[in-house]
Amino acid sequence: MSITLTGTIERNHMGAGTWALVTDDGVTYEVHKGAAKDLLKSGQKVKVQGQVREDVMTFAMIGPVLEVKSFEVISSD
Repeated sequence: MSITLTGTIERNHMGAGTWALVTDDGVTYEVHKGAAKDLLKSGQKVKVQGQVREDVMTFAMIGPVLEVKSFEVISSD
């Protein structure tokens, strides 16, 4: 099922480090590996469309794993 979320990209230093999307509602999603490099900029506000991957586990385990299908930059630092 596809979802659309708005939030801020953050670099999380848990374990080896991972990228996260923290939504405007305060929910943290771990960005699935292979996301576009243009998305992975700490502090960048984005609107993303993607899918929560319940078949994937990670070392960081900071929240549901979000596979981003597309995104739009709203603002960047």
